Amino acid sequence: MIPELGFISLLIAAMASLLLALLPPIGLWRNNRALSSSAWGLAYCTAIFSTASIGILAYSFAIDDFTLEYVAAHSNSQLPLFFKIAATWGGHEGSMLFWLFSLSLWLAAFAFINRRREQAFSALVLAILGIILFAFTIFILFYSNPFGRIFPAPPEGRDLNPMLQDIGLIFHPPLLYLGYVGFAVNFAISLSGLIIQRPLNQLAQMMRPWVLTAWLLLTIGIVLGAWWAYYELGWGGWWFWDPVENASLMPWLLGLALLHSQLVSEKQGLFGYWTTLFSLLAFAFSVLGTFIVRSGALTSVHAFALDNSRGYVLLLIFFLLTVVSLGLFALRSRQEENQAPFVLLSKNGAILLINVILTIATVSTFLGTFYPMLFQAMGWGSISVGPPYFNSIFLPLVTLMLLAMVLSLNLNWLRSDKGQFKHRLMLLIPALGIAYLMIAQVLNHDQTLRFNAFAYILLSLAIWLLLATLLQNWRLMKCSYLAMILAHSGVAIATIGAVMSGYFGSEIGVRLAPQQSQQLGEFNFHYQTFSNEIGPNFTAEVAWFRVDKADKPYTEIIAERRYYDVRTMTMSEVGLDASFWGDLYIVMGDNLGQGEFTFRLHYKPLIRWLWAGGLLMALGALLSVCCRKRKSYE
Repeated sequence: MIPELGFISLLIAAMASLLLALLPPIGLWRNNRALSSSAWGLAYCTAIFSTASIGILAYSFAIDDFTLEYVAAHSNSQLPLFFKIAATWGGHEGSMLFWLFSLSLWLAAFAFINRRREQAFSALVLAILGIILFAFTIFILFYSNPFGRIFPAPPEGRDLNPMLQDIGLIFHPPLLYLGYVGFAVNFAISLSGLIIQRPLNQLAQMMRPWVLTAWLLLTIGIVLGAWWAYYELGWGGWWFWDPVENASLMPWLLGLALLHSQLVSEKQGLFGYWTTLFSLLAFAFSVLGTFIVRSGALTSVHAFALDNSRGYVLLLIFFLLTVVSLGLFALRSRQEENQAPFVLLSKNGAILLINVILTIATVSTFLGTFYPMLFQAMGWGSISVGPPYFNSIFLPLVTLMLLAMVLSLNLNWLRSDKGQFKHRLMLLIPALGIAYLMIAQVLNHDQTLRFNAFAYILLSLAIWLLLATLLQNWRLMKCSYLAMILAHSGVAIATIGAVMSGYFGSEIGVRLAPQQSQQLGEFNFHYQTFSNEIGPNFTAEVAWFRVDKADKPYTEIIAERRYYDVRTMTMSEVGLDASFWGDLYIVMGDNLGQGEFTFRLHYKPLIRWLWAGGLLMALGALLSVCCRKRKSYE
């Protein structure tokens, strides 16, 4: 009976969202205050019953209710409790319900914060969010219902995919969903502004905290996803250029461009078209990302669904949202009077260059992701677009982006300060020296590596950006400028980590028996012994390594191969020793008998800087949100 309550809660949420989509606009049209004010009660009602629905589904996982087809397909009685709860969003149906739940939270948050501000405008924003909620609620009810029963119930569940039995699953997908869906708020604000014709600088000011929060959550989700891919998938890297990874990257890039455009719109009254267009596209590409992950149209290690009929419905929702929003933009947008002249060699010009680069990056990612699907749909055969394509495009774009970011730091809004610019330009000299020393240090410890000129250029630019960012007048810094320093420093540090680990990491594939050793650079990996272990829902072969550096004991590392009985899958659990200067990384491969295995040994210099840089970017966004909240109370 309890799962039926979850389904009924979903039905009530659908009815509440439908009424939210209809009643407030009617009230605004007829100047009926009671109808327009109903938006707040209906918004809270939708959020409450969406929360109840997913809460009941999570409870069904916790008590092993295998009469639910979705629970039986994604859980097992031997699964630890926290993985059972995480399995709620570990499959297609549950992930879509969590998507809906996330949107309802944003809806309730906007309703609460704007309960006494501009009632008519806020009611229209809530109504537009209600339309989006209703569309996805109908999709879940008819195409992705997680409350379907099966009788007789199986005695045991099929278990959660072993790749997802990791703490990363508990935090990575929810943060991505919250970030994806958060862009719906600025989407609705932009559409409302087009309908009511509000000044663009006011819209930018209203949207900015919502965009910052959504981009913050999406950034943390992407960083956690990269970290999860690094230590769980066992290939030594952190980014596949996989379609699902690209699905999160595209709205992240558009959100970043939107943040920069909003800044200019709010302060200078410029870039109004950019702000509105990026606002509409950021959420549209979030819905497109939902299509990529859950349609089955594109193959991915991360994808949830293989049912094309669901994909058609999601594609229809994406098409309607995009056509209606861009059509309204074309019909109703109008250029505001500029409050400041546009000067190319200024901070405005640098931000314009950043926006152009981010737009090119998004379009390139879109083409690389969907071209194989289009190629196959046209009957031309099959084609694969992988890292060579994306790297050949993104590496020059990253180079230009670093230059543009340095320029934006050294230019004023209306004119450039030549003395300051020359002073910052001189920082390139120590940056070149530091980059050379960092590369030389790695090359001295591993004679198999070679100097790479392009990596040297990227590293020098990243260090230059870091130095230029930190060399600000800290005494005059406001809270918002400190947020900018954190975010831009994060970009520089993440770039340093990506370049050093990507270009100057070392690896080797070997077969080792107990008491055998292998040298990798300055490290000596000594395979000591192995043992068989029993876990809660798996058995494991465990290899124990001692690592020496310069003939002195350095660390001990444990690598595993786990066999999951229910799923009949084998997974490698990476052995990892993390440090500030680099990671040692062991992947356990095939069992060759009598304790002998194949192994892949890696050294990844400065890989931790990548995660640290991503978290600094998120921290900068968080500080900016807090600054704006404090300013609103002053």
